[in-house]
Amino acid sequence: MATEWMSAEEAEVAGERPRVGVEESLATVIAERVREMRLRHGWTVGRLADECGLSKSMLSKIENAQSSPSLGTLARLSEALSVPVTAFFRGLSEEQDVIHVKAGGGLVIHHRNSAHGQLYQSLGTMRAPHDYLEPMLVTLTERADAFPLYQHAGAELIFMISGKMEYCCGAGRYVLEAGDALQFVGEVAHGPGDLISLPIQFLAVKSLGARG
Repeated sequence: MATEWMSAEEAEVAGERPRVGVEESLATVIAERVREMRLRHGWTVGRLADECGLSKSMLSKIENAQSSPSLGTLARLSEALSVPVTAFFRGLSEEQDVIHVKAGGGLVIHHRNSAHGQLYQSLGTMRAPHDYLEPMLVTLTERADAFPLYQHAGAELIFMISGKMEYCCGAGRYVLEAGDALQFVGEVAHGPGDLISLPIQFLAVKSLGARG
């Protein structure tokens, strides 16, 4: 998953935005390292902000993992604290091994053929070599003329959270309600069919095999 960086100035304009997986872990690790090194110097947030030329509010956001600093900002922090830039990433490997996505925080994925009333949210992917699961939260609030059928390597698990729908898998048609699960080989054409009771929400987990 690519990490999108924003400058301190951009972050102040855009405000806080949802982050998942690696990006959230990265912000958390940097926040801990900056605070740790500042306290080691015996400096207040205001003193460090003056030393590196950042606003006090922006430095506070960085220390609270509310903003991901740009590489330029990290360079200014490293100079002020007399540490290499790489020092801010110490502990990142451990943080990346766990992906915690809060409710509503999934990264919205825009499928080419998706229509209005179809929301796809990625729940994060582990770093290689453990990147063989792709969990996706799917929410359907409106009926469509037809849904595209998908095919991919590996296998897939569908777990229904709410609503009722017909799910197509090859020549089979399966009615799924809350609590139902369906597993199948990903190479078989599959996808939602008739949406019987809206809104519908289900968890789709693809097992693709390690890609690292």
